Amino acid sequence: MQVSLEQLSQVTVFASLETADKVSLQPYTQVQGYRKREIILHEGDRLPAKLYAVISGSIQITKTATTGKETILRTLAAGEIFAAPALLGNGISPATVTAESDCAILTVERDALLKTIQQNPEIALRMLMVFNNRIQQLHETVHGLVSERAIVRLARLIQYFAAESGTETTPKGECLKVKLSYYHMARSVGISYEECVRLIKSLKSIINYSRGGKITVIDMNKLEAIASGAVSLEN
Repeated sequence: MQVSLEQLSQVTVFASLETADKVSLQPYTQVQGYRKREIILHEGDRLPAKLYAVISGSIQITKTATTGKETILRTLAAGEIFAAPALLGNGISPATVTAESDCAILTVERDALLKTIQQNPEIALRMLMVFNNRIQQLHETVHGLVSERAIVRLARLIQYFAAESGTETTPKGECLKVKLSYYHMARSVGISYEECVRLIKSLKSIINYSRGGKITVIDMNKLEAIASGAVSLEN
């Protein structure tokens, strides 16, 4: 199904496009819905030459090692683009993309996108900034897995989602707007489920974890101290 102008506007890199440019892109777009936990792309899939973007819901991008261990690379919400190799690389999906919730995925054919970029080069700059930030985040993740203690990686993950998704001020502290399950956190920082539970409990004076993945940061300064490696609560 072809996307509406409103849906096209929800994609961050297209938000400032003139209406005429969006209208010209419309015939080369498609939107497809996915149910929660449905696979959108498998690692190793051959990707059509298209731009992929989330326009509702959220997706999870994971990588599976030869040992079978799965690591969550990132979670993307509405407005985010993904699957860079379809446009810039070898056309092979480097990871598995799964619907974290019911979601809708927009695609734009590459040739039509390139014509629009010729008229508005700022789109390409925005896309490159997004992918460059992702590469930097991936580098930091790999570096952390090799050299940082698990509790530091966990504190940084909570900090990241507090900044990325925002928080709401409550009497107990700053409550993350996104919910993070033990499974999600463990797979994101490369530790076991059991170790994640233990570390979260060790941070009980700094964060409050409620059933369903609700996290409230009681003391942002102490969380920052742990994330920076200046303080450790590990035994």
